Amino acid sequence: MSLRLPIGLALAAVACAPSPQAASPTRPTVTLTTAEAFDAKAIPAYAGDHADIYAHIEAHHAEHVANIQRWLRQPSVSAQNLGIKEMAELVRADYKKLGCQEAVLVPTSGHPGVFASCDFGAPKTLVVYMMYDVQPVEPRDWKSPPFEARIVDHDLGRVIMGRGATNQKGPERTFLNALESIIAVKGKLPVNLIFAAEGEEELGSPHYPEVIDKYEARMKKASGVLFPFFSQDPSGKVSMFLGVKGILYFELSAVGGPQGGPTKAEIHGSYKAIVDSPVWRLTQALASLTTRDGNTITVPGYYDAIRKPNDEEQRLVNGLLEGWAAAEPGMKATFGVTRWIDGWAGKETQLHLLFNTTHNIDGFGAGYAGEGTKTILPCRALAKVDSRLVPNQQPDAQLALIRRHLDSLGFTDIAIKKLSGYPPAQSSIEAPFVRAAIGVFNKAGLTPTVAPRIAGSAPYYVFTDRLKLPMVAAGLGYGTGAHAPNEIMLLEPKAGSKVAGLSRQENFYVDPLYALAESK
Repeated sequence: MSLRLPIGLALAAVACAPSPQAASPTRPTVTLTTAEAFDAKAIPAYAGDHADIYAHIEAHHAEHVANIQRWLRQPSVSAQNLGIKEMAELVRADYKKLGCQEAVLVPTSGHPGVFASCDFGAPKTLVVYMMYDVQPVEPRDWKSPPFEARIVDHDLGRVIMGRGATNQKGPERTFLNALESIIAVKGKLPVNLIFAAEGEEELGSPHYPEVIDKYEARMKKASGVLFPFFSQDPSGKVSMFLGVKGILYFELSAVGGPQGGPTKAEIHGSYKAIVDSPVWRLTQALASLTTRDGNTITVPGYYDAIRKPNDEEQRLVNGLLEGWAAAEPGMKATFGVTRWIDGWAGKETQLHLLFNTTHNIDGFGAGYAGEGTKTILPCRALAKVDSRLVPNQQPDAQLALIRRHLDSLGFTDIAIKKLSGYPPAQSSIEAPFVRAAIGVFNKAGLTPTVAPRIAGSAPYYVFTDRLKLPMVAAGLGYGTGAHAPNEIMLLEPKAGSKVAGLSRQENFYVDPLYALAESK
């Protein structure tokens, strides 16, 4: 029995189902109380120069390209357990090649983590977060086979196309290339490194805390955490973010049982005259979670934990608004979106994107959706839902509110299965490592815009909340196509482009290590 239904049909069913919620909920209003704006230009540019290392990077360009292709050619699809063990071993071997005294696979209740410690006798230590897993692929949708990592021509220049090129193997292996050049020239790194990689980020990092459990005491002594990341857009502009939203990802399901509906298999559709439908049951339950337009959450108390933007967040947002207004038309074109919710524009859109929570239906499955007709009454229906969380929402508390809400409306038969969840996380603009990273961007002549967070999610909380370490996602370079076909990283930009090519990307990663080592 197929559980696939075209999402447009599924959402139409949900939207048309009358909501039992009688109240008229409203979204939280996000207001700013200061006009002061953060200016990244005020942070002094990093003054160090490491020409000998940069020269080594340039001289080994072909080898470094091959290293990236080697990572991309190894499948590591966590959702399908495809190539996971092999990729974990590859990562471990590359850490060992750097000279890490310790490089081991860390067993978890799911896919293994990879931990490595590289002690160069330096006064300071940096933690490096990496993910080695990628999203599934549909090969027929790709212009180039997704695990061949071919170099192809693109409107922006020469690119490597392959799954993981931008998310996240491309920037991660680029960072390791830079480390290899530093060691080749200087014999050691200016800081000690601790690597903590996971193979389940694309699954919501359900078991990553188990990796941290074993090494928490050692990691707490570090000065910060780096996540190698392509920070440029196609025009060359740089953006940084200091945090992420949290996430609650869960399944809702309805099946036939004592309350009604077929219990063993689908039955003839004509019996709807006397038999309850689990599909209608689930659509009614889903519809009760939001207003009819799907844009305001109707679960009582769901917005209550949200804290208002603090002074630092407000200053950061004020520094973003001009660039955001200019970027909106391009974003709409990229997404194929004609309008934002309620016709929002400019500042209002930015505030909702950064400070509001969501309920989103990721997928809906029930019955038959193939060609022609098949009149059946399905025995079950399933929906996958994600909720992006902002400070101070916690995933388990939000899930409990949803359970209570459904029960109060008589949907006690609707099952909820939590698939993943973690809280939002954020570092301060005042953290020395954050300011050092901005100084490196300023040295490159690419002053970044700095956001308090992005609308997406990652398990930053294990570092910022648990280990109390500032975390920076940074790097030069551009990539696109994450989670989509034809994923790329820009290798050789066209003449006149402000986007960094591979050698310049690697040069960038040299500087923050020395900036951290030299900081007081």
